[in-house]
Amino acid sequence: MLELRPNCECCDKDLPPDAPDALICTYECTFCASCAADVLDNRCPNCGGTFAPRPIRPPARLAVHPASTTRVHSKDPRCRSASA
Repeated sequence: MLELRPNCECCDKDLPPDAPDALICTYECTFCASCAADVLDNRCPNCGGTFAPRPIRPPARLAVHPASTTRVHSKDPRCRSASA
């Protein structure tokens, strides 16, 4: 089951479970569409993989399996300037 991380790992933008602009790689690294395209050239800075839209979990299922509340931040230097 996906973690549904709560933020963009690059700019720290909030990405709630129903965010239409949340993108993930195969390891569930999570980024907003803007950072993925404009900062990261559509490649995950952690694994080098591509991004796909993060699925939206239906509200009834969120009640049973809530999204993660743990914020994650990429160590990629390009992301330091994106979050400033």
